[in-house]
Amino acid sequence: MTVRPDIILINPGGRDKIYQELGHQLTAVEPPLWVRLIAGYQLDRGHAVEVIDSEAENLGVERVAEIIREKNPVLCGLIVFGHQPSASTQQMTAAGDLARALKKTAPEVRTIIVGGHVSALPERTLREEKVDFACNGEGPVTIDALIQVLKEDGDEPSDLGDVPGLVWWDGDDIRTNIAAPLIRDLDGDLHGNTWHLLPMEKYRAHNWQCFDNLDSRQPYASIYTSLGCPYKCSFCCINAPFGTNRYRMRSPQAVADEIDHLYRQYGVKTFKIIDEMFVLNHKHVNGICERLAAKPYAGELNIWAYARIDTVEPDHLSLLRSAGIRWLALGIESGSAHVRDGAEKSFDHADIVHIVREIQKADINVIGNFIFGLPDDDIESMRETLELAKDLNCEFANFYSAMAYPGSPLYTMALEQGWELPENWSGYSQHSYDSKPLPTEKVGAADVLRFRDDAFHEYFANERYLDYVTQRFGWQVRSHIEDMARTRLRRELLEPGGLAA
Repeated sequence: MTVRPDIILINPGGRDKIYQELGHQLTAVEPPLWVRLIAGYQLDRGHAVEVIDSEAENLGVERVAEIIREKNPVLCGLIVFGHQPSASTQQMTAAGDLARALKKTAPEVRTIIVGGHVSALPERTLREEKVDFACNGEGPVTIDALIQVLKEDGDEPSDLGDVPGLVWWDGDDIRTNIAAPLIRDLDGDLHGNTWHLLPMEKYRAHNWQCFDNLDSRQPYASIYTSLGCPYKCSFCCINAPFGTNRYRMRSPQAVADEIDHLYRQYGVKTFKIIDEMFVLNHKHVNGICERLAAKPYAGELNIWAYARIDTVEPDHLSLLRSAGIRWLALGIESGSAHVRDGAEKSFDHADIVHIVREIQKADINVIGNFIFGLPDDDIESMRETLELAKDLNCEFANFYSAMAYPGSPLYTMALEQGWELPENWSGYSQHSYDSKPLPTEKVGAADVLRFRDDAFHEYFANERYLDYVTQRFGWQVRSHIEDMARTRLRRELLEPGGLAA
C-alpha cells in the first residue's frame, strides 16, 4: 500500500540559469543541506517524508509538478537556501518557475517556501510567488506545525495563527506569525541523517577541489558543523533565517560520526564543510580534527572549508592537514585596506601574505576569495585587489562582484541610497547572463562586472599562476584550467544595446 507523503521537500536547482555554461561540468552538485535537516526533523516527529532534488536529478519543473500531482502530499516544501548564503536569492528564479508549475498542475496541493531569501523578504515572497505559505525562519518547526494543522483540518485550516514562523494569507491581508524558537539541539533535532532520501550517486565536487585527481569528484558530500556566523560583513546575508549573530555548533563527535557513515556507507572521501566560518572556535575545530585524524582512512580524505585570515592559527594547521583538510577558502575580499575596513575585515596586507604562506607550507591549498565593487571601491582599488590576488598566487581564486543580497546590510544600504538593484532574482547570481552588481560612487555596475570578468581571465592566464599549478598538480590540471578559462560568460549588461546602454 502506497503511503501518502505528509511532506515532499524539493530542491529547485536552476543551475543553468545561475552558472550558464559553467554549470555543465565545472561547478559542484551538492546535497541540499536544509532539505536534509528539515527532512530529519519531520521524520523524527513521525511524518512521512520524501525528497526531490531536481537540481541533481536534472528534472524540469513540469516533471516535478507531475510527480507532486501523482503523489498528492499533504504539503509540498520548496527549500530555497542554496549551498551558500548568497545562493538563496539567485535560486528564487527556479523556485518561482516551479511554484507556478505546481499551482497549474497540482493546485490542490498546499505549498510552502522556505529559505534565506524568504526570511529576508517574507511578505514580498508570499505576495509575488504562487505559493500558499512562506516561512520566516529556519523552517523545521514551522513545517512540523503546519503539517499537523493541515492533517487535522484539511481544506479549511483554522489554526494557522498558531503555526510559528508562518506567513500566510488571511483573506486579502498577509499575516506574519511570531517566529519559531531557534533550534539549539543541533545533534538531536538538526542531525540531517537522511542521506538515504537523496540521489547520492549524482553529487560531484568542484573541479578545483580535485586538482590532485580530476577523476575523484564523485562520490561527494557536503556537511555542516555550525550554523550562522558571529561576524557582520556588509555583503553577507547568512543570518537572515536565524536572527543576528545566532552562532551554534554541533558536537565534534556527531560531525566525525557523520563523515564516518558517509565514508563507509557511500564511499565518500571528498567533502565540503558548509559552515560560513569553519576555522573559528578552536576547541570545536580541534575536537573534529583530532577525531578525523585518528581514523584509519584519514589520509584518503579531501575536505575543504572556509576560514578568515584572522581566525587561522599557524600552530593548528598541521592538525587540520592530518584530518584531511586539503583546501581552505579565505575571505580576503579586497587589496585595499580602506575598502576592507568598510567591509568589516580588520587585517592588513602583511597578515594576508603571512597566513597564506603558512597555510601553503602546511601542504593545504588556498582558495582566495576577492570582491570587486564594494562601496568604497574605485578602479584603482579594484586593481589593487587583482594585483594582490596575483601576488598571492593561490592554488585557486574566486572573483566576485559586490551584490546587495536581501538580508545583508548592503541591501538595506542600497534601498536607503536608492541604488539600482537587479530586476530579476537571477540577476543576483555572479555568473548569470543578467548579473547586475552594485555600482559604487565612482564605478558603474557595468564597469564593475567588466572588471570582474576581465580579472578572472587575467588571473587564470597568468604564466606565473599556470607554472605554479603545473608544478604542484601536473600538466593535466594546467590544460584543464586553460580549457576552463576559454569560456567567456555572456553578459546582458555588457552587450551593445544591453542594460548598460
